[in-house]
Amino acid sequence: MSRIGDFADDDLAGWFVKAPDLGGGLYQFQKAVYDKGRLPMRVRELARMVIAQDNECAVCVNTRDEDGPAAGVDEELYDHASEWRTWPGYSEQERIAAEFAHRFGTEHTALRDDEDFWERAKAQFSDELLADLALSCALWVGMGRVLRTLDLGQTCKLTIPAR
Repeated sequence: MSRIGDFADDDLAGWFVKAPDLGGGLYQFQKAVYDKGRLPMRVRELARMVIAQDNECAVCVNTRDEDGPAAGVDEELYDHASEWRTWPGYSEQERIAAEFAHRFGTEHTALRDDEDFWERAKAQFSDELLADLALSCALWVGMGRVLRTLDLGQTCKLTIPAR
C-alpha cells in the first residue's frame, strides 16, 4: 500500500504529481542515463540489477531493456546477479561494475578509500565510463529506495523502450 497518496499498487509514476517539478527533473535524469549513457548494456544492466536486489525493489528487479537481447543481455545475466563475485558468465569489467554498484549502495566511504578497487576499476574503465557508472548508480540507488520505501509500483514489470 502506497505510503503517500492513494495510488494503485501498479502505479509507478502517478505519485510524481505530488512533486511535479522534481518529478520532471528526475524523468530527464532517467532518460539521460538510458539514452545518453555510454556503458555497455551488459555492464549497465548487471550494475542496475545488483542495486535492485540490494534495494529489495520489485519493480527494479523486474525491469528489462527492450534492446537487451540484441546487446547480449539475457535472463541468465539477471538470474546470476547475486553471484556477481563468482559466476563465470561475467567478464572482469562486468564484475567491477557490479562491485562498484553494490559498494556504492552499501559502503560508499569504504569504496572511496579502497585503492585496490580503484586500480582494478581503472584497468577496466575510462574516467568517462566511471563517471557514467557513478551517475547511473546514483539514479538506481535513489529511485529504488524511493519506490521501495514509499511502496510504490512494486507490482509493476517495466520495459525500457527501444531507442
